[in-house]
Amino acid sequence: MFHDKTIVITGASSGLGAVLAEAFADQGANLALFSRSEDRLEEIGARCRERGARCLAVAGDVARAEDCKRLVDRTVSEYGGVDYLVANAGVGMWARFEEVEDLEIFRKLMDTNYLGVVHSVFYALPHLKKSKGMIVAISSIQGKIGVPLHTGYGASKHAVQGFLASLRTELDGSGVDILTVLPHWLRGTNMRSNAFGKDGGLLGPDSKRHSKESISLEACSHAVITAVEKRKRELVIPFKLRLLLWLNLIHPGIVEWLVKRKLEIQEK
Repeated sequence: MFHDKTIVITGASSGLGAVLAEAFADQGANLALFSRSEDRLEEIGARCRERGARCLAVAGDVARAEDCKRLVDRTVSEYGGVDYLVANAGVGMWARFEEVEDLEIFRKLMDTNYLGVVHSVFYALPHLKKSKGMIVAISSIQGKIGVPLHTGYGASKHAVQGFLASLRTELDGSGVDILTVLPHWLRGTNMRSNAFGKDGGLLGPDSKRHSKESISLEACSHAVITAVEKRKRELVIPFKLRLLLWLNLIHPGIVEWLVKRKLEIQEK
């Protein structure tokens, strides 16, 4: 399905982005990988080339519109177009709102998690319309359900949901589909250690274990690729979280209690 298709992946140097890159490489895709970490990006690019894929590695920051333009320009110059954009780059936070010491955290979260999607979509969209391609946004279940200690992160993911919901209406009939991915906690990422703490710095290495309900990167990658193949609108991982979304509509108080309880257990 993805043989000779051109796939742009942001946040591709680690975590889900890296796993998706290798999975698409196994299917013979032409890849354009984007991240701030140039050395790590080159390492992932080399792995993809070893799998027989063509791979372009572009270092840059999704928070900078000019970097996203350069990414798309180089991709089109190399491969002739864009078939899929996987907007995966993101950063988290882990701090109680009233204890935050540096409000710049909130701007940085919006710059990366929300504007990073806007920037990459804006420059890729003309080419996606030509190919009747697809936008794949790796959002979070927190785009629909609030979680303590994640106020800025949740707000940025709500913004992504609103942006893509509106954009979907504008693109009706264009042939471009949009998939929003709403995963639970993912294992095997540096999301928590690279999250902003209350002082505005990164939390650093963390010894806390993931929730038993967290998802492996491989399982998430497989689910995402299957959803892309079927050109779905929304993917909730794991599927049972759909029940939580439904419950949130009819009794949000119960959901708030459940979420707080789960987080308290995870923090112990």
